[in-house]
Amino acid sequence: MSYFDLQINGYGGVDLNDPALTREDCRRACLALEEDGISGILATLITDAIPAIRGKLGKMVRYRAEDEVIGRVIRGFHLEGPFINGNQGFVGAHPVESVREASVGAMEELLAAGEGSVRLVTLAPECDHDLATTSFLAGQGIAVSAGHCDPSYALLGEAIDAGVTLFTHVGNGCPLELPRHDNIIQRALAYADRLTLCWIPDGHHVPFFALRNYLRACDPARVIMTTDAMAAAGLGPGRYGLSGAVVEVDEMGVARRPGSPYLAGSTLRGKVLAENLRRELGYNDELIGRIYGTNSLTAVGLKIA
Repeated sequence: MSYFDLQINGYGGVDLNDPALTREDCRRACLALEEDGISGILATLITDAIPAIRGKLGKMVRYRAEDEVIGRVIRGFHLEGPFINGNQGFVGAHPVESVREASVGAMEELLAAGEGSVRLVTLAPECDHDLATTSFLAGQGIAVSAGHCDPSYALLGEAIDAGVTLFTHVGNGCPLELPRHDNIIQRALAYADRLTLCWIPDGHHVPFFALRNYLRACDPARVIMTTDAMAAAGLGPGRYGLSGAVVEVDEMGVARRPGSPYLAGSTLRGKVLAENLRRELGYNDELIGRIYGTNSLTAVGLKIA
């Protein structure tokens, strides 16, 4: 059984966000992904300065064209930022100094660098004035996901009307403490009939008992699972890189910036994700294929070559 993961920051000791990423390292990460049953991914680039993201995109576009393995595994790109909420908690492990308001002009620069391979953009609706960038992306056939954000219930509804179809790793990219009822998790769940909700089933990002509760509010056809993996995926405790910054992985496999309470991606492997769904949620292979396979992409109109 093969899987598709729309949020891979790195794998097998390789940081795909590293500005010094070599073609050999990129190929090594792709081979490690295939060994774990992940046949295709969206390589995810997190918040950075616009010129830096352009450079990373251009390099990986070239690697895809030059190497059969890389071209086979990396089906496109997911830009998670820089148009996100920079407030503490919502910004997560993203570098706050590179967070910026969304703009169509900046987005056009990034799409040009991606040469038609950017498939998904995560942004904060409250950082997109008049939802202009959301509307622009939707008009280009690119999927837009709300994430690392705190829009009001009404604004989230307006963002959906403008073209938002997903919500990135629900329950994460937000403060550790939230208002009891009117919070971003509840707002996302309230639109579960209009959004595809994405989750990281590693037991750390969301405890499994809470994940079971949340999923009761969701149609399985509107659920996608992802590892949100970074370089430490498939490896043990230690220090690893994520977009030029240090991430510490503890004995439980939890990745954080040194001294930060917030998670910095995950160390979850694709085959372990599937095992978690079987063991913790009782999912069979057919359902796993629907929420962690290419079939899951049709729910949000993701166009994967």
